[in-house]
Amino acid sequence: MKQIMVHGPNDVRLDDVADPDPGPRDALVRVAACGICGTDVSYIHMGGITGKPMALGHEISGVVEWVGPEVTDAAAGDRVIVYPADGDDPMRMGSGSTEGGLTPLLLVRNAARGRRLFRVPDGMSLHTAALAEPLGVGMQSVNQAEVERGDKVAVFGCGPIGLTAIATLVDRGIDDVVAIDFSEARRELAGGLGAAHVLDPATDDVWEELKRIHGTASFMFGPTAATDAFIEASGADSVIGDILQHGRFGGRMSVVALHYAPVPTSYVNLLMKQFTIRGSFEYPPRFEDSIELLERHDLSGIITHKQPLDEFHVGLEVLETSKDCGKVMITMGEE
Repeated sequence: MKQIMVHGPNDVRLDDVADPDPGPRDALVRVAACGICGTDVSYIHMGGITGKPMALGHEISGVVEWVGPEVTDAAAGDRVIVYPADGDDPMRMGSGSTEGGLTPLLLVRNAARGRRLFRVPDGMSLHTAALAEPLGVGMQSVNQAEVERGDKVAVFGCGPIGLTAIATLVDRGIDDVVAIDFSEARRELAGGLGAAHVLDPATDDVWEELKRIHGTASFMFGPTAATDAFIEASGADSVIGDILQHGRFGGRMSVVALHYAPVPTSYVNLLMKQFTIRGSFEYPPRFEDSIELLERHDLSGIITHKQPLDEFHVGLEVLETSKDCGKVMITMGEE
């Protein structure tokens, strides 16, 4: 069968690999869709993380084709979202483990332990269901920022994770969300998801606009924007310093974007403002939260590009070169 594999730095191929050989605790899933993201791009540039060819794909939905006799919470024919982490393996599916979701038939090891296969709600397309994983990432960034109803929030970066953070905020009743991105297309997506305001850093003075929209808060060196919480989903190093420089006393920032290089940080600002910075990684403790949000709100518009598996490189090029794309989805089966 076919599998997208990373063989070395910038060397990614659609390989012929052996068919899965499942055991009594495993399951097989016929993959319908698997999203690709910036993490996949990073793995490709790095040449993988295992020192040998590495399978890609961790945003997965499909239909159960077979389950081992020890699997009790799923059955053949179930429409499912695959949870990519296995509690017994520190390597996530598509992120260092031996399996990845960019394949037509996926071996889900240790499905018998439970909470590896989550049912897709009736009426939800399998392509939309594959958004559950990135939605979980965006949701966790909101959790880490400890956003509460009534807070004023700014989201820097409106790629798929920033967009899913916005969707989470709106779902939780946060009605004063400002979305910030250079891309008009992404700003439109953010507005469609319920962001109350959108800003273009190329033409808007972001911090003056945040003062206008959110009001001001007192600080010993002059008033700051009264924005309570920030989601850093842009990946732009300057944003972290700007937030510390211009953010309010007692403000909070959740960093969900990948910053591989060291970022200069003003610990004087951090100290004097008693500012909180928290990293955000993976998902909320209850993964079903993301699935239930998908059931309440139609987020299918986040998917802006779909490519079949044998055109993976086309989807990868879109992801790497377009500043306007939302989620790029690789499709292999029914919608």
